[in-house]
Amino acid sequence: MALQAVGIIAEYNPFHNGHAYQVAQARKMTGADVVVAAMSGNWVQRGEPALMDKWQRAQAAIAGGVDLVVELPTASAVQPAHLFASGGVSLLAAMGCRWLVFGSEHPEMDYDQLMAHLPSDPATFKRFDQTYASLFQGYLREQTGITLNAANDILGFFYALANRRQGDPLELLALARKGSQHNDQAIAAASAFASATSIRSAALPGDWDAVAAVVPATTLAILKDAQLTSWEDFWPNLRYQLVSGDVADLRQVYQITEGVEYRLKRAALPSATFADFMHAVKTKRYTYTRLQRQSAYLLGQMKPAEMDPQPQYLRVLGYSTAGQRYLHQIKKQVNLPLISRADRDWQRGPGELDDRLGALRTLITGIPQDYGRIPVKITLSE
Repeated sequence: MALQAVGIIAEYNPFHNGHAYQVAQARKMTGADVVVAAMSGNWVQRGEPALMDKWQRAQAAIAGGVDLVVELPTASAVQPAHLFASGGVSLLAAMGCRWLVFGSEHPEMDYDQLMAHLPSDPATFKRFDQTYASLFQGYLREQTGITLNAANDILGFFYALANRRQGDPLELLALARKGSQHNDQAIAAASAFASATSIRSAALPGDWDAVAAVVPATTLAILKDAQLTSWEDFWPNLRYQLVSGDVADLRQVYQITEGVEYRLKRAALPSATFADFMHAVKTKRYTYTRLQRQSAYLLGQMKPAEMDPQPQYLRVLGYSTAGQRYLHQIKKQVNLPLISRADRDWQRGPGELDDRLGALRTLITGIPQDYGRIPVKITLSE
């Protein structure tokens, strides 16, 4: 009998108790045999380096109940919400998933009503006194009375929109978020749940007692053993690029528009830290997230032609025994190349951008990321 798969689009940065709850609920809600995660690689959606590398995060996810982890390529992962969602939906559909389960602050939200009121004129959101997100949310609120401003509600809407535009390949199920808010900065006392943001803030200085309460034991062990990274580790390299680079060259990078290259270049030399740099370039028009993504694009020298959010291949990062069985089941039916070992053809071809971003991490940690690496396999007693 064919195995049925439920998909989750995730970063697992890092995998915590809330994620473990979501995985268990996804299995329970759908009756699926296999949980497939489309997971961001070494750089994540908000334009930040992942705390741990993609292999360590895949290992934590498989130990936490995920059966199969497939990399969401950089060109999908480090994008605004609508393109991130489009890439994730496309990847899970290509993997043969039947369902997509996602966390939401308001799981009862009427996405169909929101989609029915989308404007047909693309110029609706082209004003320079507000961000795209602010204009978009304001417009939908005026049209429908629905306030769409919580991070996971926004992502959920874009999952629904991407799914609709791709022909509804997935059945979408919203799951109420457990515990803390998406961007809570601190781990609450006596709680088993915390935001990934607060866990990163505690893990970087090694506050393991706080972290231990809110992550599975395997995640804690991997975190303690890993070389954790943040933007501060990469800032000297980006700073050098900005100081030494010509503005005409900076302008060739993806999403470096509207003259922001001058602002970024001016701020680089006097900014000793990445935090100083962000503070110096922040304006009402440019959110921290947008500026972080632009910084990631510059650091990785990402060109517009490389940033197609629709995945071109399926890179397997890890699996359980059930995940391995599912891979065998679908391998002759998938319409994208399944990559379980990165070879030179992948490096020089469709995987060139991911390979380059992996190499940037290797500069900091010394750990090779792509060539020759094989999926993490965890055999759990079944």
